[in-house]
Amino acid sequence: MRQKSTRPRLLQAMIDAFSLPDLRRRILITVGILVIFRFVSHVPLPGLNADALKNLFESNALLGMLDLFSGGAMKQFSVASMGVYPYITASIIMILLVPVIPKLQSLSQEGEAGKNKINLFTHWLTVPLAGLSGYGQLVILQRGDNPAVNASDPMLTVTIVLSLIAGTMFLVWLGELITEYGIGNGISIIIFGGIVAGYPNLIQEGYIAKGNPMGLAVYIAIVLITVVLIVIFTEAHRRVPVQYARSVFRGGRMYRQSGTTHIPLRVNSSGMIPLIFAMSIMLFPGIVASYFDSGEGFAHSIVMWFNPNTDLPIGAFYWIFYFILAVAFTFFYTLITYQQQDLPGTLQRQGGFIPGIRPGKNTASYLSGVINRITWAGALFLAFVAVMPFLARTVTNVQQIQLSSLGMLIVVGVVLDTMKQLEAQLVMRRYEGFIK
Repeated sequence: MRQKSTRPRLLQAMIDAFSLPDLRRRILITVGILVIFRFVSHVPLPGLNADALKNLFESNALLGMLDLFSGGAMKQFSVASMGVYPYITASIIMILLVPVIPKLQSLSQEGEAGKNKINLFTHWLTVPLAGLSGYGQLVILQRGDNPAVNASDPMLTVTIVLSLIAGTMFLVWLGELITEYGIGNGISIIIFGGIVAGYPNLIQEGYIAKGNPMGLAVYIAIVLITVVLIVIFTEAHRRVPVQYARSVFRGGRMYRQSGTTHIPLRVNSSGMIPLIFAMSIMLFPGIVASYFDSGEGFAHSIVMWFNPNTDLPIGAFYWIFYFILAVAFTFFYTLITYQQQDLPGTLQRQGGFIPGIRPGKNTASYLSGVINRITWAGALFLAFVAVMPFLARTVTNVQQIQLSSLGMLIVVGVVLDTMKQLEAQLVMRRYEGFIK
């Protein structure tokens, strides 16, 4: 019988975790791979003009926002500049193609073997996407009279693009090692590591903003409230009661037994994917127009309209459109995932039913209605998180801190998921958990 400890539950849980050899090994492997990731993020590519690159990122807010997700690797033009985002893009494309292509749809229903094949297709798709992204990034950095990267030699261009592809695939491999041998979802933790690595710069920016102490305090309060809301809406779900009727043999006779459980329908079942969709669409016109921007004309207007840091009133267009896209993509992605899950069909095949609702079409209509209602809450929440940086800067007049709402959502989500997995590992070994 273990004695009751007077230490805080979270501290005691960490002590318990490190006291178990296999769990301690998983934690150390995860930390070790993150260290390797940070070392790789500082391996530069050839042809770099460090001063010109620094000036480019200071003058281009779009590049600065993208650099946040690479943990500063893009600003250093390292082999890890693109992070694992080509793989994320490939995964999203495969999710959208599964319900459209019958072959992929049948593979998704073949259990673990089918999922492994779809994952293999995702890896193959990542390579050309990484190549296109790497070449596009290289073209942007070579623009101007004083290019940040000098890669006029075609062979050097090919070398840089291949190195960027290799860097992305290496990070994907590291993420899969974390998933298999460490704690948590490896790809998510790699993204988490890149975002968190950029937070010291945010602290430095906050120190610069100390001339506006009241505004800085309100800004921090808004950020903390947003974090609390992210936790609440990430964990919030609607429980739909379900009953199962089954037959068992006992003493040579058949008896009917019923069991009651529930389907947990998450309020924010789409996670961060709608914000990735919305941000991609909002950034794309500005990035394309920046190729033709001469300081005036139509291209310059597009750059201004699709720049998150443009002053009001033009800057309001970006955030209003971003808000609308976040709501629309939340419903779009939730509908796709709901159709793939086929909850009414699964319930009917397993002999389950919702009390008071007939199986089949009535159950499908009922579940669709519930999902549509709770998705409104999730969509408005994601839209609020999307425009939170704009609201915080407008209310507090603190312009120095460039905080990403998507980054906050990813960080909080990864922390919650990793804590749950650590909690599950402890509970399996009959240790007291730390999540109430």
